[in-house]
Amino acid sequence: MNVPLPNSQIIREITPLSDKDCFYIAERYKTEFTYPIHNHPEFELNFIEQAAGVRRIVGDSSEVIGDYDLVLITGKDLEHVWEQNDCHSRQIREITIQFSSDLFFKSFINKNQFDSIRRMLEKAQKGLYFPMSAILKVYPLLDTLASEKEGFYAVIKFLSILYELSLFEEEARTLSSSSFAKIDIHSDSRRVQKVQEYINTHYKEEIRLGQLAGMVGMTDVSFSRFFKLRTGKNLSDYIIDIRLGFAARLLVDSTMSVAEICYECGFNNLSNFNRIFKKKKCCSPKEFRENYRKKKKLI
Repeated sequence: MNVPLPNSQIIREITPLSDKDCFYIAERYKTEFTYPIHNHPEFELNFIEQAAGVRRIVGDSSEVIGDYDLVLITGKDLEHVWEQNDCHSRQIREITIQFSSDLFFKSFINKNQFDSIRRMLEKAQKGLYFPMSAILKVYPLLDTLASEKEGFYAVIKFLSILYELSLFEEEARTLSSSSFAKIDIHSDSRRVQKVQEYINTHYKEEIRLGQLAGMVGMTDVSFSRFFKLRTGKNLSDYIIDIRLGFAARLLVDSTMSVAEICYECGFNNLSNFNRIFKKKKCCSPKEFRENYRKKKKLI
């Protein structure tokens, strides 16, 4: 069952997950993808094989997948869809596992033995794509999960899948930007977190390196090196990605013009905004908005 969101055409899916079950699993063999863009409060692990050419959209990430695709989404409002695009396979297999955020109650998920799973679930709020090495590791478990007759052993098998995937944290790649996904970033470093919170609040304004370095008591050079080490991005790229995420969200959720969104999100030059957006998203802001609207018309 699904219902349209207020003031939006994106479907809010009501999943079949029962309050008395740990997870819901659906295994499908299909020739095409027809379900429209949607979101739901439940966490979702989605595995697809033999579907090269399908386009996967998670938040403001849009990628064409290969023969195998495994993604974990724990952002309750994060839009996602797999659309047919250029896939001609007649033997598509899809395994979708949905589970509640309270499957791991707080006193349980905070135990040392679940550290890697907790970190993975937090990271997956932006959508988490797993490499082929991770897929090969869990494939025997995924392949037989739906046919497991004993409920208890099915849960143990599912927890094993999550644990094995959590060991690939360094290799797994986040998909959507945090600003589009409306996710607050919490770094292990207090200094980095302080800077990130400032950028999220002041992204519309001019932000200077020296200003941020001074906030955490470091020289410009030391701070630049420290920030890249902790976030994996240099400061300018990080700020651009935050601004682009907010811009993409406005393109989807508002009727503001591209020019208005450009200046609203801290870009002070329209042609520069269009150039950076196209480089990062592989389409222009106008095309990004039109593509989302096309997907919404599926409803």
